[in-house]
Amino acid sequence: MRKIAILGSTGSIGTQTLSVAEEHGDLEIVALACGSNIKLMEEQMRRFKPKTVAVWKEEDAKALRENTRDLGIPVGSGMEGLIAVATMEEAEVLVTAIVGMLGIRPTIAAIQAGKTIALANKETLVTAGHLIMPLAEKNKVSILPVDSEHSAIFQSLQGNEGNRIQKILLTASGGPFRGKKKEELTDIRVEDALKHPNWSMGRKITIDSATLVNKGLEVMEARWLFGVELEQIEVVVHPQSVIHSAVEYEDGAVIAQLGTPDMRLPIQYALYYPKRRTLSGKRLDLFEIGNLTFEKPDMDTFQGLALALKAMKKGGNMTTIFNAANEKAVALFLERKIRFLEITEIIEAAMETCRFVPCPNVDEILATEQEVYEFIGSRW
Repeated sequence: MRKIAILGSTGSIGTQTLSVAEEHGDLEIVALACGSNIKLMEEQMRRFKPKTVAVWKEEDAKALRENTRDLGIPVGSGMEGLIAVATMEEAEVLVTAIVGMLGIRPTIAAIQAGKTIALANKETLVTAGHLIMPLAEKNKVSILPVDSEHSAIFQSLQGNEGNRIQKILLTASGGPFRGKKKEELTDIRVEDALKHPNWSMGRKITIDSATLVNKGLEVMEARWLFGVELEQIEVVVHPQSVIHSAVEYEDGAVIAQLGTPDMRLPIQYALYYPKRRTLSGKRLDLFEIGNLTFEKPDMDTFQGLALALKAMKKGGNMTTIFNAANEKAVALFLERKIRFLEITEIIEAAMETCRFVPCPNVDEILATEQEVYEFIGSRW
């Protein structure tokens, strides 16, 4: 029985990971961590009986301890609690489904402790890929992608070790506003941006999909995960979300992974790798779909993608500036304090203003995040 720890167990990826574990019955959940949803955390504790849990705020931890006294499960808090979950001795695999740069230190600690990483936290590689990948190699730790697109690339690489990658074709649905021009996006409401055409995801990532910022973050992540140059990654808008991504090899052969839009598949593939298991749910029916179409991304309208590529080319802490500015801007949009198009305006302003560091360490990465937050807080 494989023993699993989850950072971000109450979010979209976390809850679907637990669903996969329940379906098969041979994955033991030994540690859980979440942000502030202590009601759902209590339900998960009673259902899965982990050995330890953690939440972010100590006041929430106190309330959770009181509510679950009968279970006798230790409840930690803060970064110390997250790291305790990430490095729990019994755990073999850590699912990093926590949102934001909060995931960097626990992921580093888990790698140092020799845990296999099922990676669903983009920010870890977006901001610290230059630190994470060499550390994983040094500690002989596998980083298995949980993101749908990166899992598709990873699956398309199986059996082709040693063959040169010509190009990675990173697919994008185009989000809810595909085909619209900039002037049509001026009065977009939060409710409109949260209506993704294909995927069921958390609020922040759904907004990122609407701006195409998410695809920019995925380009950054793919560059580190698969050791390719930025020029070898091509974003392809594929509205049907059937081809989840593909790899072109030097002989011109293109190998892709296809399937229905179901995040449980990449989650399950990472948890059981290299084996495949039966998974309930709808199967891909090409006759029902009929047509698969492809478009170039409109980077004039969706400037989030263009800014991401610019940040990646600059390197250093510029990707952290991009990521932190987006996190803050999306939060402001969800709070209805800024307009939809201001998200990318804020990102660009931060990239032009905040201090550049060529090769940041973890402390400098986190300091950059704080600098970006303070800059945005002073102007918006």
